[in-house]
Amino acid sequence: MKQNAYVAGVGMTTFGKHLDRGLKSLAAEAISAALADAGLSGDDLEAAYMANAAGGVITGQVLIPGEVALRGMGIGHIPVINVENACASAGTALQQAASMVTFGAYDVVLACGFEKLVHPDKARTFSVFAGAVDFEDMEGVQASIDRKLRSEGIEPDTENAAARSIFMDIYATMAAPHMRKYGSTARHFAAVSAKNSRHGALNPRAQFRDVLTIEDVLNARVVADPLTLPMCSPIGDGAAAVVLVSERKAKALGLVDPVRIASSVLATGWDYAADAVDGVFEATIGKAYEEAGFGPEDIDVVELHDASAPSEVIHTEYLGICAKGEAGPLIEQGLTALGGGGRTVVNPSGGLLRKGHPIGATGLAQIVELTEQLRGQAGPRQVEGARTAIAENGGGYVGDDVGALVVTTLQR
Repeated sequence: MKQNAYVAGVGMTTFGKHLDRGLKSLAAEAISAALADAGLSGDDLEAAYMANAAGGVITGQVLIPGEVALRGMGIGHIPVINVENACASAGTALQQAASMVTFGAYDVVLACGFEKLVHPDKARTFSVFAGAVDFEDMEGVQASIDRKLRSEGIEPDTENAAARSIFMDIYATMAAPHMRKYGSTARHFAAVSAKNSRHGALNPRAQFRDVLTIEDVLNARVVADPLTLPMCSPIGDGAAAVVLVSERKAKALGLVDPVRIASSVLATGWDYAADAVDGVFEATIGKAYEEAGFGPEDIDVVELHDASAPSEVIHTEYLGICAKGEAGPLIEQGLTALGGGGRTVVNPSGGLLRKGHPIGATGLAQIVELTEQLRGQAGPRQVEGARTAIAENGGGYVGDDVGALVVTTLQR
């Protein structure tokens, strides 16, 4: 929907393996930073949308993770809404919070995503991702994945399936037809990982900060053909938070030229014909642009859901940054990189591939990055003159499509 909410404050932890920290600790760090950035306290909050996807599996905290985290900070009394929507949980929390501010229900609202994914038993971690598909039809889901891979001439690796997330196989089924139809290559995908490693090296909150070459990526261990390990987002913990305010409150706070949420659209996939011109990505992105009143030609900086390297190639095209089939060469030429001379920079944070992907926090981490970019506060990864941005945060897999998708535009 068309939004009119303003970002008063942002905060974020480092992403990574926080074995010695729990959900409450991570959430408190991000929320405290966001409140301090806004010049507000917990007493000023009128509602909170708290996103978490894996806590019940990894830590055992179910049903009230948001209330527990906030009460640990001395914040209570207000409505607390727990949000679980796969990897789009935090984007959903942001969309709901912005909508309530736009509707006039609240003047000050918190959106927070906080996540624990690291566990000594990797099978438990991978079970989180297995639950992000139609779990009652797991055999059918796997059969569909295998059938798609074989139709592209790829034999499914069933022997090592337990050592990876099912989503890496799903991403392989998306990569292969793009390669066949548009000529994208493994080298194009490796260029995504190499670019994002250079960006991540500049981000002190990124999970991985080492720089990779295209050859490093291509020579790494194969996870699910054509994906090598650096083409796959890592498992990690972390939290991100945003304080949103109404236009009236922004003026009262004396915010000068604040970042505005221009639109935020939440959608789910549906059963449409295989030859349909528009699917959930085209429809949702198109609606976000329409409601914002600007288009892809106006976008300075993008944070998109590169849970795999091919995802960045495909979603760069969905977002209209270039035409279908052009993203691979564009990325390999460095035209979506910082300092690359292109029109739009994609994933200056390092993206999910390098910044990390604690699934319940990812969507809000994108908003933190874009807010800092539009404020001119991104330091060595600053996109010069950035004024308009877009975030794309998707999650889950139902049928042959994404389970949930949030597309948010921001402008200063």
